[in-house]
Amino acid sequence: MLGTKLAFSTAYHPQTDGLAERMIQTMEDILRRFCAYGKEYKDHGGYTHDWVTLLPAVQLAYNTKESLTIHPTAKDFHDMWKRACETAAKCIDEAKDYNKQRWDKTHMKPDFKEGYKVLVSTLNFNNLKGPKRMRDSFVGPFTIIKLVGKNAVEVKLTEEFSRKHPVFPVSLVKPYFQTEEGKFPSRKKTLTPPEMVEVEDSHDLFKNQTSDKDKWLAEDAIPDGNLHLRRFRASRRTEQSD
Repeated sequence: MLGTKLAFSTAYHPQTDGLAERMIQTMEDILRRFCAYGKEYKDHGGYTHDWVTLLPAVQLAYNTKESLTIHPTAKDFHDMWKRACETAAKCIDEAKDYNKQRWDKTHMKPDFKEGYKVLVSTLNFNNLKGPKRMRDSFVGPFTIIKLVGKNAVEVKLTEEFSRKHPVFPVSLVKPYFQTEEGKFPSRKKTLTPPEMVEVEDSHDLFKNQTSDKDKWLAEDAIPDGNLHLRRFRASRRTEQSD
């Protein structure tokens, strides 16, 4: 991230690491002055101190001194590294939020309840008969016995699958619908009314229907009945005029 690269020094010859050697010499020179008058010293106020207590001050002075090699101070480098880490952490959080939004947008969690019938994916079923490519993707239906947390359900398996563990994650379960309306709730219902042909002996005759299906129907009981009635009457008038 910062463009640094690792450079090894010559084996068994640490003098080649000039930067480390120079820093060690500088620190030795600084500490030598602290230890020059023994382990304890007196400050200008006459108070006696242990020289070890001055080490944090030495560290602060060294870290805030501008380096001739990298120009910025060690503190500046530390701040820059801190900002880089904060930026990286922020980018990671943003990536997590983005991935979560994409997942939630295309994966809606079904509202399962106890007693609902569901189908279970055969993705992890290894003892089914027949070629794997020809097996059903889902088997069932099975009844939900209870909810296991928010992301799993326990179902009542039939004898064929009784040796399977009955708890499945919701990602491997989908609702079971007995009717086409349940499978496709958004599909528009289209009703094709039978086409009226003629009226004979007080019965309505329809295309593609046997005579035992003939019966009287009220106008409002036939889809588009008013339209068919007008057409029928118009055709009868035409026949009579001819």
